[in-house]
Amino acid sequence: MFENLGLDPAVLKGVQAMGFTEPTPIQLRAIPLVLAGKDVIGSAQTGTGKTAAFGLPVLHHLKNRGKCRCLVLEPTRELAAQVETALRDFSRFMDVRIGLFYGGVGYGKQREQLREGIDIMVATPGRLLDHLEQRTASLADIEILVLDEVDRMLDMGFLPDVRRIIRKCPEKRQTLFFSATIPPEIERLTTWVLKDPETIEIGMRRSPAETVSHALYPVIETQKFDLLIALLERTNFDSVLIFTRTKFGAERIARRLHKLNHSVASLHANRSQREREEALDGFKTGRYELMVATDIASRGLDIAGISHVINFDVPQHAEDYVHRIGRTGRAQAVGDAFTLMTEEDINHVRSIERFIGQSIPRIKLDGFPYTFSAVLEKEFGDKPKARSRLHRGMR
Repeated sequence: MFENLGLDPAVLKGVQAMGFTEPTPIQLRAIPLVLAGKDVIGSAQTGTGKTAAFGLPVLHHLKNRGKCRCLVLEPTRELAAQVETALRDFSRFMDVRIGLFYGGVGYGKQREQLREGIDIMVATPGRLLDHLEQRTASLADIEILVLDEVDRMLDMGFLPDVRRIIRKCPEKRQTLFFSATIPPEIERLTTWVLKDPETIEIGMRRSPAETVSHALYPVIETQKFDLLIALLERTNFDSVLIFTRTKFGAERIARRLHKLNHSVASLHANRSQREREEALDGFKTGRYELMVATDIASRGLDIAGISHVINFDVPQHAEDYVHRIGRTGRAQAVGDAFTLMTEEDINHVRSIERFIGQSIPRIKLDGFPYTFSAVLEKEFGDKPKARSRLHRGMR
């Protein structure tokens, strides 16, 4: 229970208003350490409750209005906005101000927030450096520095900016460091940034099952559906689970496959419970040979006999890759998984490879009329090419 963690009553009231009752494993282990003033390295995945793990004890320490005493650094504007919203919700019964700073928008509102005064700054590296250089922001009073999703900052090339920002923070501070993976570049950063840190690792499977053969198929965005069809035509499959990033994408692909006379179902959050049950039952019994799904189906879905998984869209979080392709090759059966990769997916692919600790083979489909892409051609040159069990005979 959150009540047993020693949090300030006003913070607890915010937690209760959000409907949270039981802390997640990362919250249970991190909150007491942060409350005790320890530096923390948290290795945990997106969706495990990291924001509350650092946000609740930070709010406990700040309690009331003052100077800008906490900086939360995020790699993207979307993540920054999510964290800022969560902190506002948690602090709804407190006299604390939170400011949000990211690029792609004007400076006026952000400067106004800084003039009026904030207690917590949630920012992306580039926009924060702009404010520091314009002297509209200062980090001189920072007591707690939170570096969140650091491996994604590495993927996006932000580590030099992060180092510049850290140098502008007081040496005497508490530092909280969260990253799904800790590759060598980030490990070197932790030794410089943190002092006698406590390490928390929330375990999860990082490597695909040995029974699953998986590969990447680089292609330009406009040829993805054509390549999907070519792969289906050349693959001897029993049933195929196709993952997309969005509900709209799942419906669009299912419709196009249906027009090509494939028996296909779709599974995503917009479908009613009855429609989901019908889709799952039809896929399990073989009435549908294909099912197009969002990540609602990548976790907790246990269907025997899925021979192939296709990632039509590369997952944005590395751990989702393992969950997705783990839907095949179950119960010691062999399974195949392949992922369509565009130029925009390269950073996500590198994050996946670092997470699973191995390079994923890049494969060109013989005879497919690829449109040339210098970036994707380079990917074929840098990584091992391989043939896998993906094409076990023609259909």
